[in-house]
This record gives sequence, structure tokens and C-alpha cells, in this order.
Amino acid sequence: MSREPNNVLPYGDAPADGIVQVSFTLPVPSGEKTRHAALLLIRNMGLEDVSIALMEPIDSSFTYFIAYGRVCTAVNYATIEVEEQPYKIMKPDSIDEFIRREFGRKLTVVGACIGSDAHTVGIDAILNMKGYNRHKGLESYREIRIINMGAQVSCEDLLAKTREENADALLISQIVTHKGIHIKNLTKMIKILKAERLKEKLVLIVGGPGITAELARDLGYDAGFGRGTYPEQVASFLVQELARQNGARGND
Repeated sequence: MSREPNNVLPYGDAPADGIVQVSFTLPVPSGEKTRHAALLLIRNMGLEDVSIALMEPIDSSFTYFIAYGRVCTAVNYATIEVEEQPYKIMKPDSIDEFIRREFGRKLTVVGACIGSDAHTVGIDAILNMKGYNRHKGLESYREIRIINMGAQVSCEDLLAKTREENADALLISQIVTHKGIHIKNLTKMIKILKAERLKEKLVLIVGGPGITAELARDLGYDAGFGRGTYPEQVASFLVQELARQNGARGND
């Protein structure tokens, strides 16, 4: 087994040269003064040997930059500790077999983008039959029944559908994160579920590009999935967590 490195730096043109790329927009017109402002900003980030690769006006009042610089501070990779994945990723056929063996019935999953979020690409990739990138969605699983409510669903409507369908799990998608709106929406949903005494009776999963496992747990959800998540990852967690919760409730 190879020994993990201690101090690690980004790899740009050569090992440990620390070269990184940054991009950003400044709300000022393009020009030499704006270029100088961008250089100062990047240097204030702690980068050295800074160069501007692209300065391009977006319109009369905004300028877009791509720049390069050198990071001088390394991280000690060997000392980093993260929580290991708390579930085993299973293949779709194994997930169906697990459901038949553990529950003896189909599971019902209700999904939605809550609040004003109108983006369904994420939840559709997980729930819809076709999935994405050759990974079929949860609709393709024989033992899972999917109700996809789509976008701009209120927390109250999602609660009503959850009761109506006697759901086993909720999948909530939040793409838009502007001004922390995803936090507000997800917090409101948890408060409603707690008030209705449903929080402990469901597996609660949230997904989106701004979602992490840590954030989801802090907000009161069972799991959070970010970019690059495939349907079988969500399904694997869902069935294993539901089995665990059922076992815990049976031991109360």
C-alpha cells in the first residue's frame, strides 16, 4: 500500500507547482483600471505570480476574467479525516431483491423541487425512467413506485401528496441557491414534517449542486447528494436507511 502524501499542492504544468485557474466577474466596465483591480483582487486571495489570461466585457457595466496564479500554502493530506460512506452501493437488480426480502411490498417515493425552484433536471435524472449517462432512474426499478411532482411545488402540497400516497421516502431537489433560498425552503419543509409528526416516519433525501451530506444532516435530512450522483446511489441509501429505521422503530 502506498503511503499517503503529507503536503499537497495543485498540479498545473508540473508536480506541486501550485498553479490554479480562477474565473470571476467584476461589476465595472472593461479597461486597464479594471484589469488592475482584478490583479489586486487575486493577489488578495493569496495567489502569487498572477497573470490575466482573459478579460472580456459582458456588457457596458460588467467584465469577465480568467486568470492564473500560484498557491503557496499546501494541505496535509495524510491528516484529513472524512466520514466514510455509510451504505453499500448496490446494483438495480440487487436493490429490487433487497426490497422484496426486507419489505415484501413495493416502496413509494415522492419527489419534487420545492419552493420557487423551476429546475427539474436533477430530480428527473434520478427519478425518471431514462435517468442519465446510461444509469436508469428509479422509475425503472420494479419494486419502487415513483410520484414525481415536478417543479415549484409548495411544501404544503408535498406534504399532502406524501400523506395521500402513504410514502416511504421523500426526494427533494434544490438547484437554485441564490441568497440561501435552498436553505430556507429545506428548513421550512423539515419544520412542517416535524409539526405533522412525519419526519421520523420517512426517509428524507435532498439533492442538488449546492448540497452536501453534512449540510443535509445539519438541516435534519437523512442524506444529501450533490453533483455526479447516480440513481443507484440514491436508491441504495434509501432502501438500506429505510430498513435501518424500520428495525430501530421495531426495537422501540
